[in-house]
Amino acid sequence: MTTDVRSPVSADDRQHDNPNHDRRWLVLCIVALAQLMVVLDSTIVSIALPQAQQGLGIGDADRHWAVTAYALAFGALLLLGGRIADFWGRKRSFLVGAAGFAVASALGGIAQNGSQLFAARAGQGVFAALLAPAALAILTTTFVAKKERATAFAVYGAISGGGAAVGLLLGGLLTEYLDWRWCLLVNVPIAAFAFAAAAPIVAETRAHGDTAYDLPGTVLVALGLGALVYGCTEAEKFGWASAQALGFIAGGLAALAAFVFVERRATNPLLPLYIPWNTNRAPALLGSVAMGAVLIGGTLYLTFYLQIVLGMSPFVSGAAALPLTVAITLAAGIATQLSVRVGPKLPMAVGPLVAAVGLLLLTRIEVDSSYATRVLPALIVLGLGLGLLIAPMQNMALVGVRDQDAGAASALVNATMQVGGALGTALFTTIYVAAKSGYAGSHPGAHPFATEVSGYIDVFTWAAVLLALISPIVVLLVRADKDSLPAEGAVGLH
Repeated sequence: MTTDVRSPVSADDRQHDNPNHDRRWLVLCIVALAQLMVVLDSTIVSIALPQAQQGLGIGDADRHWAVTAYALAFGALLLLGGRIADFWGRKRSFLVGAAGFAVASALGGIAQNGSQLFAARAGQGVFAALLAPAALAILTTTFVAKKERATAFAVYGAISGGGAAVGLLLGGLLTEYLDWRWCLLVNVPIAAFAFAAAAPIVAETRAHGDTAYDLPGTVLVALGLGALVYGCTEAEKFGWASAQALGFIAGGLAALAAFVFVERRATNPLLPLYIPWNTNRAPALLGSVAMGAVLIGGTLYLTFYLQIVLGMSPFVSGAAALPLTVAITLAAGIATQLSVRVGPKLPMAVGPLVAAVGLLLLTRIEVDSSYATRVLPALIVLGLGLGLLIAPMQNMALVGVRDQDAGAASALVNATMQVGGALGTALFTTIYVAAKSGYAGSHPGAHPFATEVSGYIDVFTWAAVLLALISPIVVLLVRADKDSLPAEGAVGLH
């Protein structure tokens, strides 16, 4: 999501110029509700996916699209969504985003096959890319006094961090006691309530000045990312050296290269290129990609292991994954204090290595492993490592960014996490299928669950490698110290 964090607001802010000031706490409640819906929608579907796969007859190689379609559409269109919200109107964008999200959720809830489910999830991502930046832009323009803004952003940040945990538990409850379809249908009343509350309460605001949209840049980045993801899925079917896989991957890279060319010459670029081309922000953005891949893509296979192999119910498996969220939250607080005292480099360098150790601990799983001795310790270590990375990574997104580009910079770190999730899910699916095939070929007659576990172990191994590569990049490139961090807090993540 786009976090429209602006420069520090002076004490003489003109609150009478803010049309939402008198109703600002009601506005906060509405924005918080929309934020919760967007955040929980990734984990809530992950918990329901084993049942959805069985109910709709989706193959193992294709089931990842239920996660990938949402993350890819969300991440690819997030920057444009922020621009639309600012130029077209934040309230209008919020209402359209909420209505569209509800419709897409309803279509997903009544899907009759995998293709319909995947299309609905992509639709959710499209409207989330409009809803999420509009919600935060409303929050940012509504709370202008420093102390009240700090309170509002604390609420917003708590929901961003806790939404994943809510999604795990709610998804487990709905799947176990109702039906997996309710993991999508539950969004309809939530979005409808947010729409009905916002319409009479929230006043319209919009940005002024140059309101031209960078449509060529939007098309190129969406095509490029989509081709990369699809190329990874084709590699599973035809091999990495196949014309299908290489063609789509090469096409995706070409589109992204064209995006850079267009952005260099655009008068109102979707993404000012000085933002990613920075020795401090580049490692943070790469860390965001890796963390998205692990959180959205890698832990999807943890859900499969808990439910398919260990036989946990959806609700119990959701509860079993909660220690990961708790550990992330605790470590993020520690990392924030470390960043203030010694700078962001230390926690950013150590965090990925700790998280990689947690993933390597997960490679010890077996068909009959104990959750308490094999899974739980790994989740705690993984969460601590990710938490050490996430807090300084968010703050680094704004180091050295011009005030007028703060929204684009904070949107970028969120977009890279979603794109990392989409690419990671597709890549890990290819690794999982290849590992299963290799194990079945070398172990004829092996128990099906043993074949499944072999695939999960390879996914966790490569996820650990991906995260570990971030640390030397941080050590080599990051130069920011504690005095470089922005004064107005961190970026909110989805």
